[in-house]
Amino acid sequence: MAGSDDRLLGFVREALGQGIPRAQVEAALTQAGWPPEQVADALRSFADVTFPVPVPRPRPYLSAREAFLYLVLFVSLYTVAFNLVSLAFDIINRIFEDATQPLSPQWRDSVRFSVSALLVAFPLFVFLSRLIARAVRTDPAKRASRVRKWLTYLTLFFAALALMCDVITLVYNVLGGEATIRFVLKVVVVAAVAGTIFGYYLWDLRAEEREA
Repeated sequence: MAGSDDRLLGFVREALGQGIPRAQVEAALTQAGWPPEQVADALRSFADVTFPVPVPRPRPYLSAREAFLYLVLFVSLYTVAFNLVSLAFDIINRIFEDATQPLSPQWRDSVRFSVSALLVAFPLFVFLSRLIARAVRTDPAKRASRVRKWLTYLTLFFAALALMCDVITLVYNVLGGEATIRFVLKVVVVAAVAGTIFGYYLWDLRAEEREA
């Protein structure tokens, strides 16, 4: 695969160096059987600027500082999501308290912990999001961070998994005739949180592809 990529990049470099339009290069490679995604990636490897020879774009890179920032960013996101769901569950349990299942003595402790986590993690997430967004606006090449891409796709995976499990649980309880108001509200909370995260990061990835 590496050899194929090298041949593809070499061909694109030579073709662009001879002044052949990108559209013609893309058409020729597609007709030759190269996958459109590989062709597009190879063409994106060279900047569309006027210069005697093709100018390479920066490759995805790995920075220790950015790895730290992105790891803290996504950990704070997961902390916010988990404790937001936990707090909503505690409130639902309190409002729609079941006489056969009284609240545990730890109910107040759970609420206090969730609120404490949100008061710390949410401002941290907002701060890091703005810090990283400002850095990307200053240097768009930072969007090519490998850590960012991996963590984004990992977050999409977790969100999709949560949505799938949420729907399965809903269907299971409906088929068993156990879909109480309290249960349905909890399902809605999980779907809202996981769906918001999934939708935002999917939109962010697509926006990046359109810009590229």
